[in-house]
Amino acid sequence: MGSLGKSMIWVVVICLIFESGNGFYLPGSYPHKYGVGDTLSVKVNSLTSIDTEMPFSYYSLPFCKPQEGVKDSAENLGELLMGDRIENSPYRFKMYTNETEIFMCKTSPLSADEFKLLKKRIDEMYQVNLILDNLPAIRYTKRDNFLLRWTGYPVGIKVQDAYYVFNHLKLTVLVRKYEETNVARVMGTGDAAEMIPGGNGVGGSGEPGYMVVGFEVVPCSVQHDMNAIKDSKMYDKYPGKINCDPATVSMAIKESQPIAFTYEVSFVESDIKWPSRWDAYLKMEGSKVHWFSILNSLMVITFLAGIVLVIFLRTVRRDLTRYEELDKEAQAQMNEELSGWKLVVGDVFRAPSYPSLLCVMVGDGIQLLGMGVVTIMFAALGFMSPASRGTLLTGMVFFYLVLGIAAGYVAVRLWRTIGCGDHKGWVSVSWKAACFFPGIAFLILTFLNFLLWGSHSTGAIPFSLYVILILLWFCISVPLTLIGGYFGAKAPHIEYPVRTNQIPREIPPQKYPSWLLVLGAGTLPFGTLFIELFFIMSSLWMGRVYYVFGFLFIVLILLVVVCAEVSLVLTYMHLCVEDWKWWWKSFFASGSVAIYIFLYSINYLIFDLKSLSGPVSATLYLGYSLFMVLAIMLVTGTVGFLSSFWFVHYLFSSVKLD
Repeated sequence: MGSLGKSMIWVVVICLIFESGNGFYLPGSYPHKYGVGDTLSVKVNSLTSIDTEMPFSYYSLPFCKPQEGVKDSAENLGELLMGDRIENSPYRFKMYTNETEIFMCKTSPLSADEFKLLKKRIDEMYQVNLILDNLPAIRYTKRDNFLLRWTGYPVGIKVQDAYYVFNHLKLTVLVRKYEETNVARVMGTGDAAEMIPGGNGVGGSGEPGYMVVGFEVVPCSVQHDMNAIKDSKMYDKYPGKINCDPATVSMAIKESQPIAFTYEVSFVESDIKWPSRWDAYLKMEGSKVHWFSILNSLMVITFLAGIVLVIFLRTVRRDLTRYEELDKEAQAQMNEELSGWKLVVGDVFRAPSYPSLLCVMVGDGIQLLGMGVVTIMFAALGFMSPASRGTLLTGMVFFYLVLGIAAGYVAVRLWRTIGCGDHKGWVSVSWKAACFFPGIAFLILTFLNFLLWGSHSTGAIPFSLYVILILLWFCISVPLTLIGGYFGAKAPHIEYPVRTNQIPREIPPQKYPSWLLVLGAGTLPFGTLFIELFFIMSSLWMGRVYYVFGFLFIVLILLVVVCAEVSLVLTYMHLCVEDWKWWWKSFFASGSVAIYIFLYSINYLIFDLKSLSGPVSATLYLGYSLFMVLAIMLVTGTVGFLSSFWFVHYLFSSVKLD
């Protein structure tokens, strides 16, 4: 391939990585072509709220149910882990056929429990999430001359002391004429079970077809005439004119009184292209501030870290160069007057305390780091679009399982290196690497799952999924980790450049506790990601779509570089004051960033999630945050330790001191 062809490939790859809101989709599915009059079925997702971490089934509230009964849609592993429950709904209409005043149902008189539950869900600001052709319903509101986008619509609203339910929906479907091109056949996304391959018209008849490129909803609270609809059936014409005004509410809920639900739908032709139909969901408010803040943060942190690294390398290089320029007699005299890091030559590679635990944590850190890098790369290239719900989490689980072989290899090889080539106990180290992080995660998630079960939330992991996760753990991850450990036991260990004395050298007293400096070192890595962390937290807890994986990949690379530099500098500082116990300190020098992330999570809970309802929701939030920071600690700590190990090995290999 010529240089021009390679250049074009790199241009395409770069464009794909930074594509954040232009609706790019890779091959794997295709647009659904609907003919005029074809039935469109709307699905419902779990009720969600920014005030609580517990999703609930749509049909847990007194809403209309479909005539054929409630049925679950096909779900993948990621959707189940996220608590998404997608079910069919009674909302249905025909392509390109406008309809108004469609009666859906009248509920039974509200019982005391239903009335109380409905008020509670309104207080907690629960949202109803509708899905048409894999597109969530989007709602637009104006505030201070700004147009705000929301997915879904609220169950109801409280005005003074009265509760009103939104019982009439004004639905707008944006459509575009089907384009019969080769690109349209292979690009896009959608519910694969409902896809119809494109042909020459609907069913090959050549008739014009349409694609769904937008789905909008306007909820209204309308007081219906219950006597007029007492004999009406589902999908009958409502006997009267319905005025949908979102600025007014009139359907107050009362105990022992029924609720009537209606809807209307209109179709509007749009110039939105099918691959770009997700643009409205991917555009974040304040995006210019988002990009500017990230780039500014990256440049500042890179500049500061570069200065530290340059100064550090110049100091070490000058020290080594001056030593190498001396003749043998001068070197012998200098060895008698050694100071700083040269004095710990006989102890610098002394085995640390709890060596097996260190090996296990480093192995698990490599596994998590590899999972993060590969997942973000695939997401940046569009393979894990938010249009395909659950694929991101499913991919993370898959990559984590496969990379168990890397965890076992690194853990066992480090174990053999610390043991100077002795492979005894490698099976135990491999088992611990396979069970350490998954075991802690299993305990945290089990505790949180009991809370969700007790609250009857759809976010609870079903027992069958628990069995599947355990089987994946012990049938895939554990064997692969043992295989990696086997290769690590067969691989040559890293030989130390200097001998270790039998009697450990006494560490002189320090002016300041060394661990205080270690814990404070996490502030610099935290500075590289705290802005991006805000958008990630908003995506996780406020239902916003996160799709800037290109910039996230850059932040990850910068985080790795800064963690390596910080740990490396602190290790050199400890050696200069004759502190040879650098193993664990190098790990936690960069791993301490997890402490600041957890503190930031608490700050986010207090100031950004002020209305989080109840201790159960707060416990769920803190539990998931603890799970997240544990993974971050292992990743950043591993990067810091491996960079320090390489540096110490290189430093003492460069000069003969013994």
